[in-house]
Amino acid sequence: MTQVKDNHKEIIDYLFCAERDVREVTKVTDDYPALTVQEAYEIQDGLLERRLQEKGAKTIGVKLGLTSKAKQKMMGVDEAIYGYLHSDMLELEWEPVDSSKLIHPKVEPEIAFMLGEDLQGVDVTAEDVMRATKCIAPALEVIDSRYKDFRFTLVDVIADNCSSVKFVVGSKWVSPETIDVGNIGMVMSKNGKVEQTGSSAAVLGHPATAIAWAVNELGARGKGLKKGDIILSGAMSEAIAFEAGDTIVADFDGLGTVSMSVK
Repeated sequence: MTQVKDNHKEIIDYLFCAERDVREVTKVTDDYPALTVQEAYEIQDGLLERRLQEKGAKTIGVKLGLTSKAKQKMMGVDEAIYGYLHSDMLELEWEPVDSSKLIHPKVEPEIAFMLGEDLQGVDVTAEDVMRATKCIAPALEVIDSRYKDFRFTLVDVIADNCSSVKFVVGSKWVSPETIDVGNIGMVMSKNGKVEQTGSSAAVLGHPATAIAWAVNELGARGKGLKKGDIILSGAMSEAIAFEAGDTIVADFDGLGTVSMSVK
């Protein structure tokens, strides 16, 4: 049997076309059960390069996933995961998200960090992250796994760029020095009905801890974050499904609201 390494391009094509054609597919590990986490990140790199070339986009930051202990336990893992954000993923609050371009989307409330300086290394701490952060804002991330029924293994979701598809950032950016970033409460509503509540403490105890983990993982691969990058630090509650006609609003203590409408 041909080594999985030789089939990275095939997997990249498979996942790219699933997103492009707005269709769900069976998970990669059904055909390649021996794929490792390292190989999954290599496939993610290739998928992202293909996206950038095909869509004429640029990389503008990273997103974290599996940042709650409950989700890690559910997946049988003990660490978070990361993917990348591209310029074509950024949606504006005043423009509806087009549901016809999505498969089975869900939305999560997160805190967005914007860096005021480069951040790279393998021994970066949460304190380093806070010092490097210029401002934070409320955000919504739309996740839309390409896999059938939103079911996958850790390796599958990493290869699929951690289900990244769209995100919205609120208009209010504040200095992290003016707020207790590790203790921000949040209420998320859909069509006026409260669906989820949460706290930034759910993100590995503190969002900056999660970001420090990601920076160190990137550093081990010779990568880092740049001044101006946006980082979605991890979900503060469970994700909720949505469809055309829905409006989602997340209200964050001290940060204000971020909203998203769907057509």
